[in-house]
Amino acid sequence: MALHVISVGGSLIVPDQIDILFLESLKQFIIKRIEKGDRFILISGGGRIARKYQEAAAHVSGIDDEEKDWLGIHSTRLNAHLLRTIFKLHANPRIFKNFDKDEIKFEEKVLIGAGWKPGWSTDYIAVLLAKRYGAKSVVNLSNIDYVHSEDPRVNPEAKKYETITWKEFREIVGNKWDPGMSAPFDPIASREAEGLGLKVAIMNGRNFTNLNDYLDGRKFKGTLIK
Repeated sequence: MALHVISVGGSLIVPDQIDILFLESLKQFIIKRIEKGDRFILISGGGRIARKYQEAAAHVSGIDDEEKDWLGIHSTRLNAHLLRTIFKLHANPRIFKNFDKDEIKFEEKVLIGAGWKPGWSTDYIAVLLAKRYGAKSVVNLSNIDYVHSEDPRVNPEAKKYETITWKEFREIVGNKWDPGMSAPFDPIASREAEGLGLKVAIMNGRNFTNLNDYLDGRKFKGTLIK
């Protein structure tokens, strides 16, 4: 029985408005895999809704990094509650959001996780949950197909990676976490994942056939960091 840790980017849940079609497809995909015996840990990102709150606060009265982080964290928790509601029949009733206190005996088919505290992204939460529950890899679903050496929207000649080492990847994303940053996988989580020997697959979350291929060990469209 395979356990899969999947970080569901907020850009998929709330690209601008809540994407109901995506959520319906996600639910159908997860339930089909559950019927085959799989289990899942799903961690929700904050997405555009987090940035809207951060931008509003900055515009009205200014905002420091800690408050920016807390707005992002609460956005991930709202999205996590949405996911927990969607998977109500299959999920643990609690949302994992506090590594100082939460000790969840995970026996259900789905566990939902969200943001923890300032300084740690949901990518980092995904890595910690993989470590706690014994998963060997993390899947990061976002709105990009591959990791590039730089933003391909700015430089169309940017190098595309199908596989990349942690050393190479960390040279791209750097070593500092910034609230609201939009890296393929955040620097602190990357350092932790490298130390644990985890693999991280980054792919477009709207292609569920592709995700299915990856989970079944077949060739997939995306970037594998190892």
